[in-house]
Amino acid sequence: MYALTLIPAGTKIDFIGQRWVTYLVSGVITVASLALLFINGLAFGVDFTGGTVVELRFAQAPDLPALRAALPAGAQVQAFGGPEDLLIRLPAGQGVEALRAVVDGASPGAEWRRTEVVGPQVGGELIRKGAYAVVFTLLGILAYIWVRFEWQFGLATLAATAHDVVAMLGLFALTGWEFSLASVAAILLVAGYSVNDTVVVFDRIREEMRRYRKMPLPELSNIAVNQTLSRTIMTSLTTILALAALWAFGGPVIAGFVNALLFGVAVGTYSSVFVAAPVLLLLLPARAQEQ
Repeated sequence: MYALTLIPAGTKIDFIGQRWVTYLVSGVITVASLALLFINGLAFGVDFTGGTVVELRFAQAPDLPALRAALPAGAQVQAFGGPEDLLIRLPAGQGVEALRAVVDGASPGAEWRRTEVVGPQVGGELIRKGAYAVVFTLLGILAYIWVRFEWQFGLATLAATAHDVVAMLGLFALTGWEFSLASVAAILLVAGYSVNDTVVVFDRIREEMRRYRKMPLPELSNIAVNQTLSRTIMTSLTTILALAALWAFGGPVIAGFVNALLFGVAVGTYSSVFVAAPVLLLLLPARAQEQ
C-alpha cells in the first residue's frame, strides 16, 4: 500500500545543532510580543469591555462610509454575511436609540435581527475568567506531562506552549484584531495542538533514551525530531487545509478566529520542532553533553 510522505525517511537534519539560533529567534519573538502587549495592548471586544452588538439586514447594501460617519464615536461596523448584512458594535454607555435613528434614516425598512447587551461588570468578569482559563490550561499541561514523563519534560512542554500563547497575544497586539471570547478559544485550541505535537516528539525521545542509554542527548534528540518530522508536517498541513476552507468560505464573522488559528498552528509546529527539545537540553544538563 502506498503511503504519502512529505519528508523522506531517514532524514538527518541537525535541528539541535542550531539550537542557539533557535534560542535567539524564540527569544526575539517572545520579547517583541511582550513589548507589543505593553505598548499597544489588546483591542478587547464587546465581550470584555461591555457594550451592545446589533445585527441588521438592510433592504439593499448600505453606504458604509456614510453610515460609519453618522454613527456615534467608537461604534464599529462589520460586514456580516452578504452585502446587506451588517454587525454594529456600540461601546458601553451608548444605547441603541441613536443607532436606530441613523439606521432608519439610511434604510427605513432595515430588519433588526439581533441585539445583545453586555455590561462592563460582566465584561470584566469575562476577562478574569479568560485569563484563568489560559493559566489553568498551562498548569494542567505541566501536571499531565510531569505525570506521563518527568518534570523536565513538563517544564519544556510548558515553555514551548507559553511561547505559542505569547506569540499569539503579540499578533493580536500587532494587528489590532478584536480580542474576544473566540480569541481565547483560539489560544486554547492552539495550546492543545502544540502539546499534542510536543508529546509525540518527547515520547520518541524517551524511547530513544531507553534504547541508547549512553548516547548524548543532542544526537538522540535529533534522531527523535527527524523520525517524527513527517508526522508533524503532515498534521500541520491537513489542519491548515481545513482552516483555509473555513477562511475562504466561512465569511468575515469567523475570519479573525481562523486567522488566529492559522498563525497558531504555524507557530505551534515551529515550537514542537525547534523549541521543545532544545529547552529540554537545558533542563537535562547531565545528558546534554556535546558529542
